Amino acid sequence: MTIAILGGTGPQGKGLALRFARAGIPVVIGSRDAERAIECAAELSQKLAAIAPDAAVISGADTLTATQQASQLVILAVPFSAHNATLSSIKDLLQGKVLVDIVVPLAEGNPKAVAMPPEGSATEAAQALLGDSIPVVGALHNVSAVTLNKLDQHINCDVLVCGNDVDAKKAVRDVLAQIGITSYNAGTAESARCIEAITPILIRLNISKEVPFSHAGIRIWAPDH
Repeated sequence: MTIAILGGTGPQGKGLALRFARAGIPVVIGSRDAERAIECAAELSQKLAAIAPDAAVISGADTLTATQQASQLVILAVPFSAHNATLSSIKDLLQGKVLVDIVVPLAEGNPKAVAMPPEGSATEAAQALLGDSIPVVGALHNVSAVTLNKLDQHINCDVLVCGNDVDAKKAVRDVLAQIGITSYNAGTAESARCIEAITPILIRLNISKEVPFSHAGIRIWAPDH
């Protein structure tokens, strides 16, 4: 199974590529600039070679080619400003695949707030644009890119997964489990309105001088009784 990460040259995309490849899952990084994607893939592969010689292959390609090479899952990790344009360009290539939308619509110039699209969330906007025949799953909105890239540490938070297709959500959760992430089915795509809105709250906390930590996430705790 090969996973495509569109916007994979960014910090979050790089971290995910490293985590998946280390777990034995081939990754193709997609970018508008194919040369940049190829260079990024080579850098990540070199980094993995020193700590995980049995890691799967990380390759790079342009956005369309990367989407075509994905076996089932295509992860969208672009800035929200490129969200709809990227989806429009790959829509015809997503039939039979699952789009995993990890994009958060942060307010321009203010990462401590969201500016939700008319559909209610980035996940819902993606589903509306792609149509019901292509399942969209919202996930990984609240995981720090810094955490993802620290391969010597476990991912310090849980992931809330939402979407309208139950089987697609299960496929995403199964893959997340392979990189040590505990995830929860948080309901339909509409739940993304709440999940995506958590990210700017975490950003606010993580940069606050009033708390003794940074790069925090969220975790679901069972009651003690």
